[in-house]
Amino acid sequence: MDKKYFVMKLIPPRADFALTMSDAERNVMLQHIEYWKPSLENGKLLVYGPVLDPKGVWGLAIVCVESEDEARALMSKDPALTINTYEMYPMRASVKQ
Repeated sequence: MDKKYFVMKLIPPRADFALTMSDAERNVMLQHIEYWKPSLENGKLLVYGPVLDPKGVWGLAIVCVESEDEARALMSKDPALTINTYEMYPMRASVKQ
């Protein structure tokens, strides 16, 4: 089966979130980072991190998985969803392995 690629956009609860996180929010975001580490190590997560958009920082992840269901399952278990929202889009990717 061909691999499928998806872009995930993590949308914070407010534009200045990266600068004004409470301790509780920071803890959730640290859990978010830890959550994605195994996927980075096993090759399902190709890249992730904050995008320094002047309108407000947001998160980006690009995953390489077997199906959209698998991508949604990964996204749905992210602890960051307790305070953020996600958008997800399929993409055509050119990846040098």
